[in-house]
Amino acid sequence: MTTTQSNVALITGAGSGIGRAVALALLEDGFHVVLVGRRAHALDETAALAGGARGRALAVPTDVSQPVEVDALFARIRQQLGRLDFLFNNAGISAPPVPLEELTSEAWQQVVNVNLTGAFLCTQAAFRLMKEQSPQGGRIVNNGSVSAQAPRPHSAPYTATKHAITGLTKSTALDGRPYNIACGQIDIGNALTEMAEKMQRGMPQADGRIAVEPVMDVAHVAATVLHMARLPLDANVLTLTLMATKMPLVGRG
Repeated sequence: MTTTQSNVALITGAGSGIGRAVALALLEDGFHVVLVGRRAHALDETAALAGGARGRALAVPTDVSQPVEVDALFARIRQQLGRLDFLFNNAGISAPPVPLEELTSEAWQQVVNVNLTGAFLCTQAAFRLMKEQSPQGGRIVNNGSVSAQAPRPHSAPYTATKHAITGLTKSTALDGRPYNIACGQIDIGNALTEMAEKMQRGMPQADGRIAVEPVMDVAHVAATVLHMARLPLDANVLTLTLMATKMPLVGRG
């Protein structure tokens, strides 16, 4: 993929955190970027932060867990932009950190609906468009999180969905081969966003301790996803772990 202004990217969860940082990096690089999330005002804030690149941002409030809304999103992309070159499946939520036996089925299902079903629905719709467009193909990157590798205490729904994302990534990479669709995954650990500020106050560890954890600048995540987006379609990063160097991932548990 070359970085020209014809490149179109879709970022889910673009209203804050990692999604916002990635969206702004792609806008600065010349992409047209579709900003997706459930909160219209947050998407508008992301677009405003793009400054002079704001004209290449299209905010489309969407609940990615709802098939009808995803269909409407991609219909709008077809109509207004004509193609999609890059999809970053980033939207995700977590359940309350309660003991597994106390977790409600409703909380479980909500996480599955957003983290896994939402990624699948967007991937499926992107496949349809990427197969039909000319030139054919594109790239999909899934946010796996380091929870795709190792859990935190009391995180069964989030961890289960992120492990499942790894399977979705591999299946997408395989099924996309005939259509020049590449798919990879970035597993991110302790990027400093609003949601990660609690890591600097102390997080539960596997041995029961509460410990402050090192973090890294979210700008490193944005730069890495941009690198993946800019690769030619004959090259693919299948899985990549980007983490705060001293965070307790290696040896967690």
